[in-house]
Amino acid sequence: MRNTFSEALYKAASTNPDIYIVVADISPAGSMAKFSQQYPARFINVGVAEQSMIGICAGLALKGCQPFAYTKEDIAIAGALPNMQIIAPCDPAECTEATSYCATQKKGPIYLRIGKAGEPNYTDKAVDPWVFGKLRYIKRGSDVCILSYGIIMQKAMQLAERFEAAGKSVSVISCHTMKPLDVDGIAEALARHKHVVVIEEHAPQGGLAPRTKQIAWDTRATCRLDTFTLQDAFIHNYGSHDDLLSAHGIDFPSVSARVGLA
Repeated sequence: MRNTFSEALYKAASTNPDIYIVVADISPAGSMAKFSQQYPARFINVGVAEQSMIGICAGLALKGCQPFAYTKEDIAIAGALPNMQIIAPCDPAECTEATSYCATQKKGPIYLRIGKAGEPNYTDKAVDPWVFGKLRYIKRGSDVCILSYGIIMQKAMQLAERFEAAGKSVSVISCHTMKPLDVDGIAEALARHKHVVVIEEHAPQGGLAPRTKQIAWDTRATCRLDTFTLQDAFIHNYGSHDDLLSAHGIDFPSVSARVGLA
């Protein structure tokens, strides 16, 4: 997904001289390296000084430029900032759409959370187009609805296949815009399905799971609601990405058992 982001950003920056890329001691690779070589005045490496990086980006934005700060943060922290927008695409195709949106919008700062593990495309045949601030149905069903975003969408798609094998009609939704969250869209999903499942790679506070629970309470939803998040704990485990998720209880056997598919 990061390669897709770099390519989409390079394409946008090549036609928009207001786009700047500001990094904190990250060696550019791929299209990012190509950008740094072709437009060195618009590629700024501040060294190990993330606070300076954000300050420089703020100054560029105040001058009418379109700066991109390239580093890592998380949703609960970024979401606590007033006016901050958050996008977390689930696959390279959504990443391209999101990057293009970030390169042209003027509403305010955006945190774009992307993966880097060679994610496949899930949205090639999505029911809905990508629209900022709106839920996106990848597939529509009537019995079970699975809400997810980001690279953990892989688990959501696996679970959908398992539900379908059990004879259920399944919706899968990409909640790619985490702020502003499509509250009305989630309320509708809770009302339309008998069973709703939320899967996210995020702490149990400040993410999609607690927001969905809040909306379910506010709308007096009657569906079954199961949520899966990372644990609120330091997990001392080493291994692959799947190994780490498994240590947090987000592995296929555990998730299947909790939603009644075991």
